[in-house]
Amino acid sequence: MLESILAGLSGLGAGIELLLADGLPNLVMLAVGGTLLWLGTKKGVEPLLLVPIGFGCILVNIPLSELMDNEGFIRTLYEAGIANELFPLLIFVGIGAMTDFGPLLENPRILLFGAAGQVGIFLTLLLALALGFSQLDAVAIAVIGACDGPTAIYVASQYAPHLLGPISVAAYSYMALVPIIQPPIMKALTTEKERVIKMAAVKRSVSPQTKLLFPLVVTLVGGLIAPKGLPLLGTIMLGNFMRESGVVARLTKASENEIANIVTLFLGLAIGGTMEGHAFLTPTTLAIFGLGFLAISLDTVAGVLFGKLVCLLTGGKVNPLIGAAGISAYPMAARVVQTQGLRYNKKNHLLMHAAGANTGGQIGSVVAAAVMLSVLKGMGLI
Repeated sequence: MLESILAGLSGLGAGIELLLADGLPNLVMLAVGGTLLWLGTKKGVEPLLLVPIGFGCILVNIPLSELMDNEGFIRTLYEAGIANELFPLLIFVGIGAMTDFGPLLENPRILLFGAAGQVGIFLTLLLALALGFSQLDAVAIAVIGACDGPTAIYVASQYAPHLLGPISVAAYSYMALVPIIQPPIMKALTTEKERVIKMAAVKRSVSPQTKLLFPLVVTLVGGLIAPKGLPLLGTIMLGNFMRESGVVARLTKASENEIANIVTLFLGLAIGGTMEGHAFLTPTTLAIFGLGFLAISLDTVAGVLFGKLVCLLTGGKVNPLIGAAGISAYPMAARVVQTQGLRYNKKNHLLMHAAGANTGGQIGSVVAAAVMLSVLKGMGLI
């Protein structure tokens, strides 16, 4: 018994000595992990992912933990679900099962807002290339602008795995900050007259058959246009097809609940495992966070400016604020638009219109990533 205690104390001493000798990055990341846990538990910032990420970050920054070494616990999760792209794709099935494309199908033209909301991705891609990032790294960083965590994780894990930690944390952090990032941009780019525009109520006239065929059509068309991104598009449409079919309720429920929850836990721990201090704390990480913020801001700018153009072309029938919902932070961005609309006009209910743009953004972000991956494939880079 005494020998066991002495051995434990010896190991503790060795760990502390190592931490003090060359462990400043690890100490910093232990603090980062604690901050993520605090944000998730006390502030409610994306807790389903930030809690496991934060805990995983703490685990791998404890000296001599070896959890990310060969056959380590977190390394096993990483190899089983991220290195082979499984975890983000399973989450996409759940997202599809939870998404109602009805508001989009009521007014298909609103899909253009989802396209406009991806402009920031391509502008950030050009900037990242100009800053000296490789083509694969630049694409992975730019996809943060999709404001879609699973898409960012999928692209980074496959084509820039050394950047997975900072890209994942940046993507989910900025998703949570959408209610803070977007409103100032929305106000700055619109006039008071534009912000109070009241839009006509959305008619619910889409047939169940149309909603059932939609995921099949999107899968076929998207797969033909950008086959490299078919895993992303196909899984989200599979989940939606199950939802709309109504004949596999158990699978639909499992996809959006049990499977999504378990995969999110494993995914978060694996991402946290990539945040070891010496690898994470680099100038590249700061650049990634800066470029990610720029990407999401530019997406919002492009969406609102497109909204202003549509407002002009329709003679003032479209409130430009709904353009901010063209990003993929579903359904958070739609709620932001609803909140801001009510702030300027108490009778201004924009939620259904914003939901249509938001679901368009969900598709747009996946298609944008798919197009970039297909271009890279055509160039022989992947």
